[in-house]
Amino acid sequence: MNLVEAKAQFIQTWGSLGAQWGINRTMAQIHALLLVMPDPLSADDIMEELNISRGNTNMNVRELINWGLVERILIPGERKEFFVAEKDIWKVATYIARERKKRELDPIMKVLQQLQQAEGDPKDKEMKAFKDSISNITKFAQQTDKTISAFIKSEENWFYSSLLKLIK
Repeated sequence: MNLVEAKAQFIQTWGSLGAQWGINRTMAQIHALLLVMPDPLSADDIMEELNISRGNTNMNVRELINWGLVERILIPGERKEFFVAEKDIWKVATYIARERKKRELDPIMKVLQQLQQAEGDPKDKEMKAFKDSISNITKFAQQTDKTISAFIKSEENWFYSSLLKLIK
């Protein structure tokens, strides 16, 4: 497999993986392209490489910037904007975890808190089953929240501990 074939396969595979993260395939393909490119790309470069429209490119690049996965770069002497992906895969993973937590887990946690306040006869079989289920799901969601939060903060903790070592 040559470089062109390998790059195409990576972009397609990353696109499929992205759909499992909860982002669309094109957004993940743009991220994959920027991830493996040594130099920043313009929107025109991305459009040409992936054979997608300007609107699709702009919308997905903007969302990648919102996720913290891509950065807009200005190159002196160029009128176009260029884009580069975060190359540190640890940071990429933490950014994705942070966004998924914000978009998926946090709203569910809010609903679960409301559901725990459901009123009814505690002796009623259905009410007890409902409360038990919501309680178990809430415990699981809280543990998941703690785990994801620890993962996201692990990079921050590394930074602060490294900074303290430099100061000493």
